[in-house]
Amino acid sequence: MPIDAALALAAEPRTGEITWTTKDVQLYHLGIGAGANPDKDSPATDPDELRYTLESRLHVLPSFATVAGSGSPGVIGGLSLPGIEVELAKVLHGGETLRIHRPIPVTGTATSTRRVAAVYDKGKAAVLVLRTEVTDADGPLWTDDAQIFVRGEGGFGGDRGTSTRLEPPTGEPDRTVERPVRADQALLYRLSGDYNPLHADPEFAKLAGFDRPILHGLCTYGITLKAVVDTLLGGDVTRVREYTTRFAGVVYPGETLRIRMWREQGQVRVAVSAVEREDAPVLADTIVQHS
Repeated sequence: MPIDAALALAAEPRTGEITWTTKDVQLYHLGIGAGANPDKDSPATDPDELRYTLESRLHVLPSFATVAGSGSPGVIGGLSLPGIEVELAKVLHGGETLRIHRPIPVTGTATSTRRVAAVYDKGKAAVLVLRTEVTDADGPLWTDDAQIFVRGEGGFGGDRGTSTRLEPPTGEPDRTVERPVRADQALLYRLSGDYNPLHADPEFAKLAGFDRPILHGLCTYGITLKAVVDTLLGGDVTRVREYTTRFAGVVYPGETLRIRMWREQGQVRVAVSAVEREDAPVLADTIVQHS
Protein backbone atom coordinates (compact mmCIF):
# COMPACT_ATOMS: atom_id res chain seq x y z
CA MET A 1 0.00 0.00 0.00
CA PRO A 2 1.60 3.31 -1.05
CA ILE A 3 0.29 5.16 2.04
CA ASP A 4 -0.29 3.26 5.28
CA ALA A 5 -2.02 5.93 7.35
CA ALA A 6 -1.94 3.95 10.59
CA LEU A 7 1.78 3.24 10.26
CA ALA A 8 2.58 6.83 9.30
CA LEU A 9 0.68 8.29 12.26
CA ALA A 10 2.10 5.79 14.76
CA ALA A 11 5.72 6.14 13.68
CA GLU A 12 8.24 7.64 16.08
CA PRO A 13 9.13 11.26 15.24
CA ARG A 14 12.42 11.82 13.48
CA THR A 15 14.72 14.11 15.39
CA GLY A 16 17.96 15.66 14.25
CA GLU A 17 20.20 18.67 14.61
CA ILE A 18 20.00 21.51 12.12
CA THR A 19 22.32 24.47 11.75
CA TRP A 20 22.33 27.61 9.66
CA THR A 21 24.64 30.55 9.07
CA THR A 22 24.32 34.11 7.86
CA LYS A 23 25.23 32.84 4.37
CA ASP A 24 22.22 30.48 4.41
CA VAL A 25 19.94 33.33 5.41
CA GLN A 26 21.35 35.63 2.73
CA LEU A 27 21.05 32.95 0.04
CA TYR A 28 17.42 32.32 0.98
CA HIS A 29 16.61 36.03 0.87
CA LEU A 30 18.23 36.37 -2.57
CA GLY A 31 16.24 33.33 -3.70
CA ILE A 32 12.98 35.14 -2.94
CA GLY A 33 14.05 38.34 -4.68
CA ALA A 34 15.71 40.39 -1.94
CA GLY A 35 18.27 42.99 -3.00
CA ALA A 36 16.03 44.74 -5.51
CA ASN A 37 12.96 46.86 -4.82
CA PRO A 38 10.61 46.90 -7.83
CA ASP A 39 8.57 49.67 -6.16
CA LYS A 40 11.48 52.07 -6.68
CA ASP A 41 12.95 53.16 -10.00
CA SER A 42 16.55 53.63 -8.87
CA PRO A 43 18.98 50.95 -10.13
CA ALA A 44 21.05 51.37 -6.96
CA THR A 45 20.61 48.96 -4.06
CA ASP A 46 17.75 50.06 -1.85
CA PRO A 47 19.18 50.60 1.68
CA ASP A 48 16.07 48.91 3.11
CA GLU A 49 17.06 45.71 1.29
CA LEU A 50 20.31 45.52 3.27
CA ARG A 51 18.41 44.08 6.23
CA TYR A 52 18.02 40.97 4.07
CA THR A 53 21.41 40.89 2.35
CA LEU A 54 24.16 42.53 4.44
CA GLU A 55 25.53 40.45 7.30
CA SER A 56 26.10 43.43 9.60
CA ARG A 57 22.40 44.45 9.36
CA LEU A 58 20.82 41.05 8.83
CA HIS A 59 17.29 40.23 9.96
CA VAL A 60 15.67 36.85 9.27
CA LEU A 61 12.39 36.74 7.38
CA PRO A 62 10.32 34.13 9.26
CA SER A 63 9.64 32.05 6.14
CA PHE A 64 13.33 31.13 6.23
CA ALA A 65 12.18 28.50 8.72
CA THR A 66 10.91 26.40 5.78
CA VAL A 67 14.48 25.90 4.52
CA ALA A 68 16.61 26.26 7.66
CA GLY A 69 19.12 23.44 8.05
CA SER A 70 19.35 22.65 4.32
CA GLY A 71 15.69 22.81 3.77
CA SER A 72 13.91 20.20 5.85
CA PRO A 73 12.34 19.93 2.37
CA GLY A 74 8.67 19.40 3.05
CA VAL A 75 7.80 17.48 -0.11
CA ILE A 76 10.87 15.31 -0.64
CA GLY A 77 11.74 14.81 3.04
CA GLY A 78 8.21 13.76 3.90
CA LEU A 79 8.24 10.97 1.35
CA SER A 80 10.92 9.10 3.32
CA LEU A 81 8.84 8.77 6.49
CA PRO A 82 7.43 5.36 7.56
CA GLY A 83 4.16 4.37 5.90
CA ILE A 84 4.67 6.62 2.88
CA GLU A 85 5.77 5.26 -0.48
CA VAL A 86 4.63 7.37 -3.42
CA GLU A 87 5.93 8.62 -6.76
CA LEU A 88 7.46 12.08 -6.63
CA ALA A 89 5.72 13.06 -9.89
CA LYS A 90 2.33 12.64 -8.14
CA VAL A 91 3.20 14.99 -5.31
CA LEU A 92 2.29 18.66 -4.97
CA HIS A 93 2.62 21.06 -2.06
CA GLY A 94 -0.92 21.90 -0.98
CA GLY A 95 -0.43 24.44 1.78
CA GLU A 96 1.73 25.72 4.62
CA THR A 97 1.19 27.01 8.15
CA LEU A 98 4.14 28.47 10.02
CA ARG A 99 3.96 29.57 13.68
CA ILE A 100 6.84 31.66 14.96
CA HIS A 101 7.46 31.41 18.71
CA ARG A 102 10.25 34.01 18.79
CA PRO A 103 12.52 35.76 16.27
CA ILE A 104 14.82 33.45 14.33
CA PRO A 105 18.52 34.18 15.01
CA VAL A 106 20.80 34.91 12.06
CA THR A 107 22.93 31.88 12.96
CA GLY A 108 21.77 28.89 14.90
CA THR A 109 21.92 25.29 15.97
CA ALA A 110 18.62 23.66 16.88
CA THR A 111 16.79 20.36 17.22
CA SER A 112 14.22 19.55 14.55
CA THR A 113 11.49 16.99 15.25
CA ARG A 114 9.35 15.82 12.33
CA ARG A 115 6.32 13.58 12.21
CA VAL A 116 3.16 12.90 10.23
CA ALA A 117 0.48 14.81 12.15
CA ALA A 118 -2.48 13.80 9.95
CA VAL A 119 -3.42 11.82 6.84
CA TYR A 120 -6.60 12.85 5.05
CA ASP A 121 -8.53 10.94 2.38
CA LYS A 122 -9.77 13.36 -0.26
CA GLY A 123 -11.11 10.65 -2.56
CA LYS A 124 -8.90 11.02 -5.62
CA ALA A 125 -5.95 12.15 -3.52
CA ALA A 126 -4.41 11.91 -0.08
CA VAL A 127 -3.20 14.85 1.98
CA LEU A 128 -0.33 14.42 4.43
CA VAL A 129 0.26 16.97 7.17
CA LEU A 130 3.96 16.96 8.02
CA ARG A 131 4.71 18.75 11.28
CA THR A 132 8.18 20.05 12.07
CA GLU A 133 8.90 21.50 15.51
CA VAL A 134 12.19 23.29 16.06
CA THR A 135 13.75 24.22 19.39
CA ASP A 136 17.14 25.52 20.48
CA ALA A 137 18.83 25.94 23.85
CA ASP A 138 16.46 28.81 24.70
CA GLY A 139 13.26 26.93 23.86
CA PRO A 140 10.80 26.62 20.94
CA LEU A 141 11.60 28.59 17.78
CA TRP A 142 8.93 27.60 15.28
CA THR A 143 6.33 24.98 14.32
CA ASP A 144 5.70 24.28 10.64
CA ASP A 145 2.85 22.27 9.12
CA ALA A 146 3.27 21.36 5.45
CA GLN A 147 0.24 19.95 3.63
CA ILE A 148 1.37 17.52 0.92
CA PHE A 149 -1.12 16.58 -1.81
CA VAL A 150 -0.57 13.13 -3.37
CA ARG A 151 -2.63 12.50 -6.50
CA GLY A 152 -4.21 9.09 -6.94
CA GLU A 153 -3.59 7.94 -3.36
CA GLY A 154 -6.99 8.64 -1.80
CA GLY A 155 -9.95 6.30 -1.48
CA PHE A 156 -8.57 4.31 1.47
CA GLY A 157 -11.52 5.12 3.73
CA GLY A 158 -9.79 7.60 5.99
CA ASP A 159 -10.85 10.87 7.60
CA ARG A 160 -11.58 13.50 4.96
CA GLY A 161 -10.54 16.37 7.21
CA THR A 162 -12.07 19.83 7.46
CA SER A 163 -12.13 22.36 4.64
CA THR A 164 -9.60 25.17 4.87
CA ARG A 165 -11.35 27.38 2.33
CA LEU A 166 -12.11 30.88 3.60
CA GLU A 167 -14.51 33.54 2.40
CA PRO A 168 -12.48 35.95 0.25
CA PRO A 169 -11.74 39.43 1.64
CA THR A 170 -14.27 42.11 0.80
CA GLY A 171 -13.70 45.60 -0.54
CA GLU A 172 -10.70 47.08 -2.25
CA PRO A 173 -7.29 45.95 -0.95
CA ASP A 174 -5.32 48.33 1.23
CA ARG A 175 -2.22 47.70 -0.85
CA THR A 176 -1.46 46.01 -4.15
CA VAL A 177 2.11 45.38 -5.31
CA GLU A 178 3.62 43.46 -8.18
CA ARG A 179 6.70 41.31 -7.87
CA PRO A 180 8.52 40.02 -10.98
CA VAL A 181 9.80 36.45 -10.86
CA ARG A 182 13.17 36.07 -12.55
CA ALA A 183 13.55 33.46 -15.27
CA ASP A 184 16.21 31.76 -13.14
CA GLN A 185 14.38 32.23 -9.80
CA ALA A 186 13.71 28.52 -9.25
CA LEU A 187 17.32 27.61 -10.03
CA LEU A 188 18.52 30.09 -7.41
CA TYR A 189 15.88 29.22 -4.81
CA ARG A 190 16.55 25.47 -5.00
CA LEU A 191 20.08 26.09 -3.66
CA SER A 192 18.43 26.61 -0.26
CA GLY A 193 17.62 22.90 -0.12
CA ASP A 194 14.61 21.83 -2.19
CA TYR A 195 16.08 19.98 -5.17
CA ASN A 196 12.83 18.55 -6.51
CA PRO A 197 13.50 18.24 -10.28
CA LEU A 198 9.98 19.57 -10.94
CA HIS A 199 11.50 23.04 -10.56
CA ALA A 200 14.47 22.58 -12.89
CA ASP A 201 14.11 19.64 -15.29
CA PRO A 202 11.72 20.17 -18.26
CA GLU A 203 11.38 16.41 -18.87
CA PHE A 204 10.44 15.73 -15.25
CA ALA A 205 7.98 18.64 -15.32
CA LYS A 206 6.24 17.02 -18.30
CA LEU A 207 5.93 13.74 -16.37
CA ALA A 208 4.21 15.72 -13.61
CA GLY A 209 1.78 17.28 -16.11
CA PHE A 210 3.41 20.67 -16.69
CA ASP A 211 4.79 21.96 -19.98
CA ARG A 212 7.84 23.44 -18.22
CA PRO A 213 9.36 23.66 -14.73
CA ILE A 214 7.35 25.58 -12.15
CA LEU A 215 8.45 27.81 -9.28
CA HIS A 216 8.59 26.30 -5.80
CA GLY A 217 5.42 27.09 -3.90
CA LEU A 218 7.55 28.01 -0.90
CA CYS A 219 9.42 30.54 -3.02
CA THR A 220 6.12 32.29 -3.79
CA TYR A 221 5.32 31.94 -0.08
CA GLY A 222 8.53 33.79 0.84
CA ILE A 223 8.12 36.48 -1.83
CA THR A 224 4.63 37.16 -0.51
CA LEU A 225 5.62 37.40 3.15
CA LYS A 226 8.44 39.79 2.29
CA ALA A 227 5.96 42.01 0.41
CA VAL A 228 3.63 42.09 3.42
CA VAL A 229 6.44 42.83 5.89
CA ASP A 230 7.94 45.55 3.69
CA THR A 231 4.69 47.34 2.85
CA LEU A 232 2.38 46.91 5.86
CA LEU A 233 4.60 45.91 8.81
CA GLY A 234 7.22 48.62 8.51
CA GLY A 235 9.91 46.15 7.47
CA ASP A 236 9.87 44.60 10.95
CA VAL A 237 10.24 40.82 10.55
CA THR A 238 9.78 40.26 14.30
CA ARG A 239 6.10 41.27 14.11
CA VAL A 240 5.10 38.09 12.25
CA ARG A 241 3.42 35.53 14.51
CA GLU A 242 1.80 33.06 12.10
CA TYR A 243 1.65 32.71 8.34
CA THR A 244 -0.66 30.33 6.52
CA THR A 245 -1.55 29.77 2.88
CA ARG A 246 -3.11 27.38 0.40
CA PHE A 247 -1.25 26.86 -2.86
CA ALA A 248 -4.05 27.47 -5.36
CA GLY A 249 -2.06 27.42 -8.60
CA VAL A 250 1.39 27.33 -10.10
CA VAL A 251 3.84 30.09 -10.98
CA TYR A 252 6.18 29.87 -13.95
CA PRO A 253 9.58 31.57 -13.73
CA GLY A 254 9.48 34.83 -15.69
CA GLU A 255 5.93 35.72 -14.64
CA THR A 256 4.78 38.58 -12.40
CA LEU A 257 3.00 38.11 -9.07
CA ARG A 258 0.19 40.49 -8.15
CA ILE A 259 -0.08 40.61 -4.36
CA ARG A 260 -3.24 42.14 -2.87
CA MET A 261 -3.34 42.90 0.87
CA TRP A 262 -6.23 43.72 3.21
CA ARG A 263 -5.60 44.99 6.74
CA GLU A 264 -7.69 43.42 9.51
CA GLN A 265 -7.35 43.52 13.29
CA GLY A 266 -4.06 41.80 14.12
CA GLN A 267 -3.66 40.27 10.69
CA VAL A 268 -3.28 40.84 6.96
CA ARG A 269 -5.37 38.89 4.44
CA VAL A 270 -3.56 38.27 1.16
CA ALA A 271 -4.40 37.03 -2.33
CA VAL A 272 -1.72 36.35 -4.95
CA SER A 273 -2.22 35.87 -8.68
CA ALA A 274 -0.20 35.59 -11.91
CA VAL A 275 -0.54 38.80 -13.91
CA GLU A 276 0.27 37.32 -17.32
CA ARG A 277 -2.41 34.61 -17.02
CA GLU A 278 -5.34 36.94 -16.39
CA ASP A 279 -4.78 36.97 -12.63
CA ALA A 280 -4.85 33.19 -12.28
CA PRO A 281 -4.91 32.41 -8.52
CA VAL A 282 -1.57 31.36 -7.01
CA LEU A 283 -1.96 31.72 -3.22
CA ALA A 284 -5.38 31.70 -1.55
CA ASP A 285 -6.72 31.61 2.02
CA THR A 286 -3.56 33.47 3.01
CA ILE A 287 -3.25 35.17 6.39
CA VAL A 288 -0.28 36.83 8.12
CA GLN A 289 -0.98 37.24 11.83
CA HIS A 290 1.15 39.89 13.52
CA SER A 291 1.73 41.92 16.65
